[in-house]
Amino acid sequence: MHQIADYLYTYDKFELFNFSHIASIIFFVILTIFLPFISKNYLSKNIQDKISKILGIIIFVNYPIWVMLEILAGSFDSTIHLPLHLCRFANLLILFVTFSKNEFIFQLLYFWGLSGMFQGLVSPDILEDFPHFHFFRYFAGHHLFVVAMIYSIVVMKFKPTLIGLRNAYIGINVFLVIAFIYNILFDANYFWIMSKPPAGSLLDYMGPWPWYILTGQLVALVHFCIAYFIYLGIRKINY
Repeated sequence: MHQIADYLYTYDKFELFNFSHIASIIFFVILTIFLPFISKNYLSKNIQDKISKILGIIIFVNYPIWVMLEILAGSFDSTIHLPLHLCRFANLLILFVTFSKNEFIFQLLYFWGLSGMFQGLVSPDILEDFPHFHFFRYFAGHHLFVVAMIYSIVVMKFKPTLIGLRNAYIGINVFLVIAFIYNILFDANYFWIMSKPPAGSLLDYMGPWPWYILTGQLVALVHFCIAYFIYLGIRKINY
């Protein structure tokens, strides 16, 4: 199992706007635009549904695979590897949308996902560069997640709502409280509540701890509103 540990913790360092970062952004934009367009206009309902499920599976499996690798490597840590970061939790819920067509879960994931996209594109919270597993895990869990949300609107006919925005905002605060309690009990830093991420992020511009948590409340609400306006733009183009 030493080989797995060596692999997980030996990598080229990711740098903002290097070739792999720019390439991932370009690929994300192309996939976001053309996959829903081609699927909606040229593929059967059966194939459309299969694509939705495949997206869901790819997004879902990246976290369990990571946990399995950490366990095999003997490096699993309950203060680091649990699904108490919002993106990981959202990845685990994605199958309720792509398989079960759950409207309530879609509303949560749409606003959570597109909110995270703004930071995820410009300042990814990642240390490992291409072609490391964590590079693919990050972009599957963030960029492909957004692709799945856009696909769900354009092809599968889901519709984000203002009530959904409200529920997503309440939900993210419930998640924050749960993560905070766990952090206090087990000396962890899930959801970056206790300190900012080491790789740098939007939180660096929101003030010192704990004020950036309060600032983040407003930023999250603004992001959710932007996500809703993105949907209105998609609806105008799509119908």
